[in-house]
Amino acid sequence: MIKDKMAHRTEVRNFIRRFLTVCWAMVFLAAPAPALHAQNASADTGTGRLYDEPYRPQFHFTPARNWTNDPNGPIYYEHEYHLFYQYNPEGNDWGHMSWGHAVSPDMVHWRNLPVALREEDGIMIFSGSTVVDWNNSSGFCTGKKRSCLVAIYTGHSNNLQTQNLAYSNDKGRTWTKYSGNPVIDLHMSAFRDPKVFWHEGTHRWIMVTVLASLHKVRFFASTDLKHWTALSDFGPAGASSGAWECPDLFRLSVKNSPGASKWVLSINVNPGGPYGGSANQYFVGTFDGTTFANENPPDQTLWADYGEDFYASTSFSGIPESDGRHIWLGWLSNWAYAGKVPTAPWRGSQSIPRELALWHFAEGLRLVQQPVKELEALRENNVSLQNSSIEAANRVLREKHVQGECLEIEIEFKADSAGQAGLKVRKGAHEETVIGIVPAESKLFLDRSAGPIFDKSFLARQEAALRLDTSRRIKLRIFVDRSSVEVFANHGETVLSSLIFPSADSDGVELYSDGGNASVVTMNVWKLKSIY
Repeated sequence: MIKDKMAHRTEVRNFIRRFLTVCWAMVFLAAPAPALHAQNASADTGTGRLYDEPYRPQFHFTPARNWTNDPNGPIYYEHEYHLFYQYNPEGNDWGHMSWGHAVSPDMVHWRNLPVALREEDGIMIFSGSTVVDWNNSSGFCTGKKRSCLVAIYTGHSNNLQTQNLAYSNDKGRTWTKYSGNPVIDLHMSAFRDPKVFWHEGTHRWIMVTVLASLHKVRFFASTDLKHWTALSDFGPAGASSGAWECPDLFRLSVKNSPGASKWVLSINVNPGGPYGGSANQYFVGTFDGTTFANENPPDQTLWADYGEDFYASTSFSGIPESDGRHIWLGWLSNWAYAGKVPTAPWRGSQSIPRELALWHFAEGLRLVQQPVKELEALRENNVSLQNSSIEAANRVLREKHVQGECLEIEIEFKADSAGQAGLKVRKGAHEETVIGIVPAESKLFLDRSAGPIFDKSFLARQEAALRLDTSRRIKLRIFVDRSSVEVFANHGETVLSSLIFPSADSDGVELYSDGGNASVVTMNVWKLKSIY
């Protein structure tokens, strides 16, 4: 009887919540659209117009105001990409964690929606995932289509973490928290970040979670999303000096081995990355629906990104088979200094979305990442050159007035005899961000000593191993935004993502070589239009 009364009270509370949410959504939809599509937003922040403040990214997603960190449950459904994200509705620091929400037709131009899942009754909404329940296995779906969105998230309260459900029957505009929450409770303080997907081989849902402080991934299975059975554990392995967070598991094709595929288990770790802070590691192996078997050497750590600022990566669900891509994105920051980043009235941004694949190299299978093709719609004012010396290329850049805060650069260098070669972006009278290659050491680096070093853990130089062939040619694809640089080397086999905070008037581009000669095989530079 008591349980029935509690269930009734929960249903009443959910009804009231749905009613208020619908009312809010009607007010929101009737109001003018947010500033996401306006070149000059009307709201004055004190430092400039909304979405045009110093350091505000112009083609990376940020909320209009307040703190954000992990992307949560990105999904494609009913001709829309959804992005949920860790969000503080009440301020520009971490706290009151809820799920913010935005939608997009192309993963580039985003439209803000009301907060999807809000902290209530002292329970914060931590990271998780969303799925399309196509066949109404959960019983949550209503209407003719018999499909709906289901969110699986970590509830955090009183230093305990549990796994919970919420569902939406109106394309994610309003959400109802399941009255039977939590669906998994291990009575643990560090049990979080559920990633759920449908496993066709065993015809059931698989949940990937972390026992964060134990450096373990735990797998669960369910046929209805409500009742879960523990399957197996993976770990510790690889980097395990910090907490494990935000796991993901997906199958990828091996691009240079037709018909071959492997499973990739992605695990974020904080701290314990290449520079001591946050980072994203991955393992390659097999998954039979119950157990993940790692095929990496047990003491090997593979990093998805060698910059300081790519964390909490998670992949899109629901992308149609006809598309064929597997796409993820991550939080463009680092827990070592995220709370001190000098931005307002927002703090935190997401990386550009990236298409994933595996490639077989001599040392084994490795993850490769490429920016999604949809970003090409932002290109304008192309400047192109080929077979040029560094000096001649710089003359062209000056004559064509190539400069800017938001650029895409594709360049293929031939290192020749150079001890070091590369390019400088966001270059000013007294600052610059340098992206360089050191052929003798087979190394790629990024030096962000330009701009304020606001925290001692905000390291200036980041570097990674770089594969060089006998021709000593290196291909770089670089995305420069107002406060970030993302570098994809040799078709995305090596990636460096980094925040930068240069002065607004530092917008020059220049090539360089030291200790010998280098040349430009091809180069294309585009200015990138703002998405606002």
